[in-house]
Amino acid sequence: MYYCIINPSARSGKGKDIWTGLEYKFISAGIEYTPVFTEGPGHASKLMTQFITSASEEEYPIKVIVLGGDGTLNEAINGITDFEKVIVGYVPLGSSNDFSRDLSYPKEYDDLLERIIDGKVIRTLDIGKLTYGSMTKPISRLCKTTPDKVRYFGVSSGIGFDAAVCEEALSSGTKNFLNKMGLGKLTYGIIAIKQLIKADKIPCDIEFENGKQIHLSHFLFIASMIHRYEGGGFNFAPKASLTDGKFDLCIVGDMKRAKMMLALPFSFFGLHYYFKGVYKYRTSRIRIKTMLPMWVHTDGEVSVKSDDITLECLKQKLRLMT
Repeated sequence: MYYCIINPSARSGKGKDIWTGLEYKFISAGIEYTPVFTEGPGHASKLMTQFITSASEEEYPIKVIVLGGDGTLNEAINGITDFEKVIVGYVPLGSSNDFSRDLSYPKEYDDLLERIIDGKVIRTLDIGKLTYGSMTKPISRLCKTTPDKVRYFGVSSGIGFDAAVCEEALSSGTKNFLNKMGLGKLTYGIIAIKQLIKADKIPCDIEFENGKQIHLSHFLFIASMIHRYEGGGFNFAPKASLTDGKFDLCIVGDMKRAKMMLALPFSFFGLHYYFKGVYKYRTSRIRIKTMLPMWVHTDGEVSVKSDDITLECLKQKLRLMT
């Protein structure tokens, strides 16, 4: 039995049609499956929880295939009540698809789904766990309920500039507009330039797992990376490992806006660390406290501002059919 969570709005509203073209894989192979379409924000989490809790002990681990963007996958991961009871498959239908960039997926959906169903390759990947020490209004316009104090993520989490870019991309309508024009991959780059012009640079304190502490009098953003890419192709962590149990941190400190504007294109190629003011660290745990509340994202999903967050990398927690 395969459970399928499908976002019909993915790929500029083509998610349902793409699923219709793929469904024959199950029918022709005589494989039992249960497809469910998401109905809005948060629904993928509820479906994942429902699938896991309603299964019998004999069914575990259940197999759940997610068809949608990184946001849909993030929701599904946050609906997992016990990671030992589920194996996940992912067909990326989003505009950024940063999760799949490191996985050498085939380009054709048919080939990918066939590989997932075949089930010969199951990888165990790291995931991140974010705990809010505080959650401060304003809440994102897309957040319809009180945000959870704990959030999991599979790609990255960031506070500051990169999260502000994600918040605007999700809530302003820019992303949907560019998706309809077939230019969805430009969304984050365009908004990044806009946000960079008005971004605040405020002080922060960072505490690492070994007790080491650093203070930055000004910082633009801190990205805790599991995968190499975020924001539709920004290669913030060119040496990131998916299985080492550690984050690759990209920290942008006191840089003039003009210099950051120059460094940003270099980040597509992982060359931004050549610029003074861009720092990298590797750690399994980090606590970040900022002078003022700032937007926080998990896999591009933004719900709230915070001035105190703790992030932990959970080693090889997620089982993925690839």
